[in-house]
Amino acid sequence: MTRNRLSATTLAVLVLAAVLVPIAVRLDQQLVDLRAAGLPPTWAHPFGTDEVGRDVLIRSIYGLRVSLLVGLVAAAVSVTIGGLVGLVAGAAGGLADRVLMRVVDGFNSLPHLLFGIFVVALFAPSATAVVVSVAVTHWTTAARIVRSEVLSLRGRPFVDAAISGGSSRLRIVVRHFLPNLAPQLLLAAVLMIPHAIWHETALSFLGLGLPAHLASLGNMINDGRRSLLAGDWWSSLFPGLLILLPTLAVSGLAQYVRDRANPRWRSELAL
Repeated sequence: MTRNRLSATTLAVLVLAAVLVPIAVRLDQQLVDLRAAGLPPTWAHPFGTDEVGRDVLIRSIYGLRVSLLVGLVAAAVSVTIGGLVGLVAGAAGGLADRVLMRVVDGFNSLPHLLFGIFVVALFAPSATAVVVSVAVTHWTTAARIVRSEVLSLRGRPFVDAAISGGSSRLRIVVRHFLPNLAPQLLLAAVLMIPHAIWHETALSFLGLGLPAHLASLGNMINDGRRSLLAGDWWSSLFPGLLILLPTLAVSGLAQYVRDRANPRWRSELAL
């Protein structure tokens, strides 16, 4: 329980900072103040300043807001696409199942990062391009989870009873499949968020995500990489920590969601 509370508290603090700080403090994305360039962490600038004098703390929080937003939207889109494909494959069965699963296998055979780079290259650098890239390359996981669960539900007695009672396939999907799929879809979405954040960071680090002048954790790490040779370690360290912290917090919450969705797993792990 302590770990769950720590994860929830950490994530709540990060989300509140990402929401409230940009409202209270306006950031000029193209500000250049060479007199304050490369300052180490001080009370005035807790995270120091970067190579052109911009406050690393404020830019990191702005970048965190972008990463969390991209992660949430990309996770929602990925799980929606994968959930629909898995639901149709599992519920329909037969030829539809075989065709859809071969499509899933085809997408899984592609290197995610390289395919994501190809997808992003089709658009101008933007958050929308990153969301599309993550969604297109990561929906297959949700599809397999949902299909597996639907195949398990099809053999349950209450589904057999509904079929014997004359329920249509659509009614069975809505009344029996979807309510039982909700915990798995929620868990898949929660686990997808940190993955999407890292994907966005990697693309921005490579210069293929958000425009270079915008505050993004990937852009900031890329910019700070040039300052490391001059000893400005803070320009990369603090944005990196803001990538790591939400990942650890979401992973802790995912463990909690999994235990609540299936308490049997907790008892098995305790043996």
